[in-house]
Amino acid sequence: MSSEYLWYIPNQVRPGHRGDDTVEGHNSLETLTSHAKALEEHGWGGALIGTGWSRPDTFTVATALAAQTTTFKPLIAIRPGYWRPANFASAAATLDHLTKGRVLVNIVSGQDNLAAYGDSEGDQAQRYARTKEFIQIVRKLWTEEHVTYQGEHFQVTDSTVSPRTVVDGERRHPRLYFGGASEAAEKVAAAEADVQLFWGEPLDGIRERIERLRNLSDKLGREHAPLEFGLRITTLVRDTTEQAWADAEAKVQQMAESKGQSWRDFKRKTAVGQQRLLDLAERGEVLDDNLYTTPGKFGGGGAGTTWLVGSAEDVAKSLRKYEALGLSHFVLSDTPYLQEIERQGDQLLPLLRD
Repeated sequence: MSSEYLWYIPNQVRPGHRGDDTVEGHNSLETLTSHAKALEEHGWGGALIGTGWSRPDTFTVATALAAQTTTFKPLIAIRPGYWRPANFASAAATLDHLTKGRVLVNIVSGQDNLAAYGDSEGDQAQRYARTKEFIQIVRKLWTEEHVTYQGEHFQVTDSTVSPRTVVDGERRHPRLYFGGASEAAEKVAAAEADVQLFWGEPLDGIRERIERLRNLSDKLGREHAPLEFGLRITTLVRDTTEQAWADAEAKVQQMAESKGQSWRDFKRKTAVGQQRLLDLAERGEVLDDNLYTTPGKFGGGGAGTTWLVGSAEDVAKSLRKYEALGLSHFVLSDTPYLQEIERQGDQLLPLLRD
């Protein structure tokens, strides 16, 4: 199977996400469409669009961008609770039908301002138990008719989604991506997800997690195709290794001076996976060949906690090592977003596809 290369489109009310330099109209349809069209022109498969309360609605943004493009695949981040499973299954199937099979879905179970949209906060076990039911119902609604499901958190009776999702060879419905490093999250991924996304951990950590998830899939009696794996990470690419590291250190210096306020990475210490990334700095500033851990000390969160830094050749070499472990889905990004779509699409992607 050939690897998939996606980018990230910022879905923010305020400008300046992770140091992006677009201010005027930063979240306008024109600006976001320019990103999506640039992704098509420079060889990317599509882009992750993030989610969270007090941000532009992710599904609406994804639909608008899909209508303006022809090959762009939106990886739509959604939250159980914000959506009920049947509502989401219907909306996603409709968009999948209209776009001729371009929809991808990222299920997010992390904490959010749930009360603001009428949801309630449970403990970690409850959140992931609900997520498991959500995925099960959505998948059934996409692949079966007259679905009845009585769970602890969600129920449907004699439910059939119309129109249906696009079936193309082995593809029966939009691929379901999932993240999370806690024990509860890994059980959901091992049994129910299509793709487990990792953040930028060193190779040894990724290797250990893949082995654990594969063993867990067997133990839980996974009923679907084998779980696939992906990487969500910042890639700082320049013409030379020296220039890349000079720019990386300059960015971190700016983060330190602003105390990370411009990066918009909130609640970054609450999740198990996030804490794993922050703890990496204790092992050293640079791990493996070029995994830079220092950004996490000064405000970088999520995919911005660790960066792969170097020339296009350096970063491609590192990504191929992840690929050799079994990863086949890559969600990359750096800022300024539009500039880096073009630079990395032209310099990095050809090396990865050779």
